Amino acid sequence: MYWWPKMYKWVGTYVRTRETCQWTKSAPSTAAPLVSLPAPKECWQSMSMDFVFGLPKDKAGNTGIVVLLDRLSKMAHLAAVSNTIDDDLGKEMDAKEQTAIVVRFIAIVLYFSVCAGTCWAETKQDHVFVAGQTLLAASYYRVKRRQPLILGDIQHTLESASCSPSSLLPTSTSSVMASSDFFREPFTVNSKNVVYTDDEITSQYTYTTTRVEGTVATPVDEKFTFKTQRKIPKLGVMIVGLGGNNGSTLVASIIANKHHITWNTKEGVQEPNYFGSVTQASTVRLGTNANGEGVYIPFHNLLPMVSPNELVIGGWDISSLNMAEAMKRAMVLDHDLQRQLVPHLEKIKPLPSIYYPDFIAANQADRADNLLKGSKQENLDAVRQQIRDFKQSNSLDKVIVLWSANTERFSDIVEGVNDTSANLLESIKAGEAELSPSTIFAVASILEGCSYINGSPQNTFVPGVLDLAEEKKVFVGGDDFKSGQTKIKSVLVDFLVSAGIKPTSIVSYNHLGNNDGKNLSAPQQFRSKEISKSNVVDDMVASNRLLYKENEHPDHVVVIKYVPFVGDSKRALDEYTSKIFMNGNNTISMHNTCEDSLLASPLILDLVLVCELAERITLKKEGAAEYEHMHSVLSILSYMLKAPLVPRGTPVVNALFAQRECMINIFRACVGLAPESHMLLENRLASEINARQ
Repeated sequence: MYWWPKMYKWVGTYVRTRETCQWTKSAPSTAAPLVSLPAPKECWQSMSMDFVFGLPKDKAGNTGIVVLLDRLSKMAHLAAVSNTIDDDLGKEMDAKEQTAIVVRFIAIVLYFSVCAGTCWAETKQDHVFVAGQTLLAASYYRVKRRQPLILGDIQHTLESASCSPSSLLPTSTSSVMASSDFFREPFTVNSKNVVYTDDEITSQYTYTTTRVEGTVATPVDEKFTFKTQRKIPKLGVMIVGLGGNNGSTLVASIIANKHHITWNTKEGVQEPNYFGSVTQASTVRLGTNANGEGVYIPFHNLLPMVSPNELVIGGWDISSLNMAEAMKRAMVLDHDLQRQLVPHLEKIKPLPSIYYPDFIAANQADRADNLLKGSKQENLDAVRQQIRDFKQSNSLDKVIVLWSANTERFSDIVEGVNDTSANLLESIKAGEAELSPSTIFAVASILEGCSYINGSPQNTFVPGVLDLAEEKKVFVGGDDFKSGQTKIKSVLVDFLVSAGIKPTSIVSYNHLGNNDGKNLSAPQQFRSKEISKSNVVDDMVASNRLLYKENEHPDHVVVIKYVPFVGDSKRALDEYTSKIFMNGNNTISMHNTCEDSLLASPLILDLVLVCELAERITLKKEGAAEYEHMHSVLSILSYMLKAPLVPRGTPVVNALFAQRECMINIFRACVGLAPESHMLLENRLASEINARQ
């Protein structure tokens, strides 16, 4: 490999100061016009290649440098090459078993011509010119006995491009980008504190906190051992409210992604994606490379995680419409996509669900034609059997149950009814009126050993449910999907308070026309939503006693109106009034058009995938005899939830960035990595910066 200290800096300086480099360009080709390229789906599926020849020979006789640039990750690999071509590498690779997928060029014949110190390539197949670069289509192949012509001199580059975890770790000769590195494959940690086996990852981790007593702050180090199961299970998800806007949109979108179903709109051809999912469409900073630049990886590569395309989804709904009809009723997805999804969805029908009219708005009665009959105990037993049948019929390792149905009114906490697990189970047998459908589903899920997540704002998790979850050591999480207006509020108020600006009035207005809005038009159901939306700023206000006195809060008003015409396209208007320097006033007004279900559906994915991963993580403090799971109230799900449920007696955190960093840093601890401090000392000291240049 050609590599020397300060190489990129010197090459850049040379190119900038040479008139020939700045003015001489290759003649445009008329044989292969500019064309649109499909977006690659995998690393090293499509590459851009460039060459420099006429350099002094190295010890191996090489006189050129090949630059391979992956179009997906933008990773660049450099290799020293000669001016000759042979197919020895192709024959050699065909003659042995390949344990990893190896990059191969598809029937490419390269013709080289040296001119003014540069070289270009022409190909007989799969060749186009894009932005002045020669584009070579490259694909993964497992099939042996293919013999394409391959540059023999780039063997090591091709092997390093096979996307094995170790080859993609940044080194002095790979993965250089203008501003940061990025790779999509799983990584390994090179540390004595981390042990990898086929079954698990074990890490030794030092947890550093600061204990404050009076005016004294004391750093405290505690040692933990994390153990993460590596085997990814076959996971089933059962959604209560499967036929609603969220459920139908989620199922349809997973099928579209799994089968890569494209569709046409007035903007052109659209491709499915998982945008809006923090696990599938966001990256995290892993560390820095040799140049002090950030290295980023997909969130889902921090630890082994279930792919959303592999989820098996079922569930319940009080409406009997099959999923194709439910999708049409929701009017969320584009018509051309709906048309193609009908054959995939029309055979999926929701199971009969629980319907207690007192808990949801009366205007939902016309949808309720798919109901479980009998007493509350019989309903509980039926739901438990449905979960068992779903798990068995689909050969699942795990099932997670999630509530995405209508918002219920709040349940009264009644002593002797739902205050303890024992009283709760007895009250179900007795058919107590104050037990909601969501509570029955939660109890059924817990008794079946399945994690339960509440995506609506009602108080499903009465004390008896929380007791039962702790006794059975089953995860529960809630409450209420945080998808649009509230997510922005948790960011904006955090920013204002952290900047020393004092919000004094927050007024939030919404109108929407989907079934959620219809249900929330009833006063009792609206009250549940109002509570979950109003508490989102409490911890941020309490964090700054320079701005707020004890028990002082900004005025906070939430309004929700039902306007059928706007459908799923919710309108959110917010006004934030704050005190600024010298008691001046500052007002921020914001309008947000939220595609409600398209924002909520990826949150369902994240909740399920993070919850499942948490089920595979155990840890123990130094000196403890046994490993244990995190607390049954799985508070690391807070990032996706409007009113985070936390273990009793622990503080609630609503600040969005703190919630996200919590998830990331716990997963980093599972592989023995320290939390991201954002100090970047390697880029603060002149001695460190100069040493790299």
